[in-house]
Amino acid sequence: MANNFPLPEHFKPEKAGEVWRVEYEQLAVSARDWTEQNGISFAANDEFKIGLLLVDVQNTFCIPGFELYVGGRSGNGAVEDNQRLSAFIYKNIGAITRIIPTLDTHQVMQIFHSLFFVDENGKHPGPYTMISAEDIAEGRWRFNEALSANLQMSADDANSHLRHYTGELAKKGKFTHTVWPYHAMLGGIGHALVSIIEEAVFFHSIARNSQPDFQMKGTHPLTENYSVLQPEVAKDRGGNILVAKNEALLKRLEEYDAVIVAGQAKSHCVAWTCDDLMQHFQRTNPAFLENVYLLEDCASPVVIPEVIDFTDAAADAYDNFSNAGMHIVRTDTPITEWPGKIGRFAG
Repeated sequence: MANNFPLPEHFKPEKAGEVWRVEYEQLAVSARDWTEQNGISFAANDEFKIGLLLVDVQNTFCIPGFELYVGGRSGNGAVEDNQRLSAFIYKNIGAITRIIPTLDTHQVMQIFHSLFFVDENGKHPGPYTMISAEDIAEGRWRFNEALSANLQMSADDANSHLRHYTGELAKKGKFTHTVWPYHAMLGGIGHALVSIIEEAVFFHSIARNSQPDFQMKGTHPLTENYSVLQPEVAKDRGGNILVAKNEALLKRLEEYDAVIVAGQAKSHCVAWTCDDLMQHFQRTNPAFLENVYLLEDCASPVVIPEVIDFTDAAADAYDNFSNAGMHIVRTDTPITEWPGKIGRFAG
C-alpha cells in the first residue's frame, strides 16, 4: 500500500478558505502525469481497500462568512481542517481506494428553517432559536400554514407532526430542535464541496480511476439528517417512513478493510454519522468498529461565540467512539504507524 506521496504542484493550502473554479481539464492532465511519475496503480487493484468518508465538507460549513461556518473555538477550525485533509488525500492517494463525500442538501421549506414556524403574531424565529416539545405543545411556535399548499399538508397535520417530532427528539435525548440559518441550499454555492477538497477529490478520481460515491442527505421537509445514515426522526406520527435508513451505504462501508472519517461538524453531522455507525455495527458486526478511523484534526465542533459551544459535546462523543473500538488518529502520524489493520498492512 503506497503512501506518503509528494504534494502536487497545484496544491495551495493557503487558499483553503477561498472559493474558486476547479480547472478540471488541466487538473486531469496533471493528475495523469503525476500518476505515471509516482507509479500509482488503479484503485481496482487495491488488495487492502480504504474508504474515505468526507462528511459535509461544503462551502456552507467550511468558508468563513458562509452560513454555518464551523470555526471551532479558534475561529479557523474548518479552514485548517481542510488544509490538513487535502494534504492527507494527496500524500495517501495510493492507499485511498474510494472517496465518499456526503452533501447536506436543503431547500427553503424545511423543518429546521425559520420559514417553517410562526408565533402568535405571525413572526418567524431567528437563527439558532431552540424549539422544545413544550414550546410546540404550548403554542409558542407553530407551523406556518402559508406553506400548506406547497408541502401538501394541512396546518393541523403539520402541527401534529411538530408535536410528534419534538417529542421524539426529547425521548431519544437528542439536541433540542434548532432553527438553523438557511444553509446548504440546493443549487447554491454553499451546497458545493469546498474548492480545495473538490480539487483533491477530482485529482484522486483521475489518478486512481475511482469514481467518488456522493451521498445526498437532508432533503425531506419534515425531518433532518445530521447523520448520512439515517434521519433524526425516521417515521411520522402514523408510523410511516419519512426517510429510510441508508442500508446501501452501510453495506458498502462494511466491504472496506478500513474506513476513515473526516468532515464537519465534529459535534453534529460527523458525530451523529459515527454514532449511527457505532450502533449499527455493535448490533451486526462489532469487530468492524476496529476498522474505523476518525481523523480528529480534520473536524471541528460548532461554536457560535456567546451563543452555543459544542466543543465538550464533541469530545465526549469521540471518547465514546474510542471506547467502542474506533481509532482516533491524526494526519501528522503516518498511516503506517496507525493502530490496527492499516498500520499492520502498511508496515
